[in-house]
Amino acid sequence: MTVGDRLGGLAFRLRHPKATVRWRLTLLYGGLFLACGAVLLAITYTLVAHATVTPMTSFVGPAPAFQVTVTRRIPPGAIRNVLRSRVGQAAARIVGSGQRIADLHQLVIESIIALAIMAAISAALGWLVAGRVLRPLRTMTSAAREISATNLHKRLALDGPDDELHELGDTIDELLGRLEASFEAQRRFVANASHELRTPLARQRTVAEVALRDPEATVESLRGSHERVLAAGEQQERLIEALLVLAHSERGLAQRESCDLAALTDSVLATRHAELEQRELKLEANLGQAPTSGDPRLAERLVANLIDNAIRHNHPTGSVQVATHAGGGRATITVANSGPIVPPSEIDRLFEPFQRLEGSRTANGDGTGLGLSIASAIARAHGGTLVARPRPGGGLVVEASFPS
Repeated sequence: MTVGDRLGGLAFRLRHPKATVRWRLTLLYGGLFLACGAVLLAITYTLVAHATVTPMTSFVGPAPAFQVTVTRRIPPGAIRNVLRSRVGQAAARIVGSGQRIADLHQLVIESIIALAIMAAISAALGWLVAGRVLRPLRTMTSAAREISATNLHKRLALDGPDDELHELGDTIDELLGRLEASFEAQRRFVANASHELRTPLARQRTVAEVALRDPEATVESLRGSHERVLAAGEQQERLIEALLVLAHSERGLAQRESCDLAALTDSVLATRHAELEQRELKLEANLGQAPTSGDPRLAERLVANLIDNAIRHNHPTGSVQVATHAGGGRATITVANSGPIVPPSEIDRLFEPFQRLEGSRTANGDGTGLGLSIASAIARAHGGTLVARPRPGGGLVVEASFPS
């Protein structure tokens, strides 16, 4: 950009000013300088006026009476000299007073002119200083405009001193980092959900095509094919329902109701006895009252997911321990189970959608891979926490805590 272009842009901005931060700072700098200059001018005028004042003798009014004792005869010439001297002194005082007033008036005029010149200079300097101070903001603005959902990996990366603007840039970089992580998690979630939905659909299509192409198909074979198609459809329904629950949990709660984690847990366990016996698992339940408030259906879903997770990811003849209690202003449910050894580094990954300990989305056809993700989202929606830790002998201990 040439000097002419810059001057043209400056002239256009001067003719069409906008309420920008730079203009406001310029007006602020100029106004402060003008106010301080006016105060300084007033103080200077007062000091100069007091420094140049001269005593004056008033001749208005009757002359005072004097009692003079004449001891000798004064020559008439001496009296005339005295009178002339006093009249000259009075005239000199009058002329000096007029000159002082004229000097003060000239001082005021010249000071006002100097103040106006310096106010214009201070406004110009204020404009330059404001531009210098706001330069990092312009850099951040231009960099932020270039960042979109497709290049969230870019950062502002401001240079310069560690001041408030640098801190603001670092904060925006941290925000971009969180957004990038969130977008990446959403991409993985969509990809995994698409895969999970595509698998039963492909299974349904394969079973239906094989049944239709079988020239020797019987009623029993067609019935079996339809049962497998229905099973795949049920798997899709469970997955879709889980996704809806996850989305509803992440939105938060619209209203709250009183509920007891102990009663909800007892209701869930009553429907899991057959599965526990089938897998030969030993159940240990210690259900103390744990009152809380929230959405009872979502809270029951959290309890069911934790218990189902403990049952499905367990060893045969293993154990499941469930306990509820209240204390410290919190209502807590703890679910522990035996099972494979879980490395501590894998704990966080287990809370991501469609993740299993084996590293695949679904280690087997049992479940949707969203159990712990849904439980974590429900706990956050209730203002609670969900933490997990590995057991020394294998398995997990998962604890969900809600405000009482």
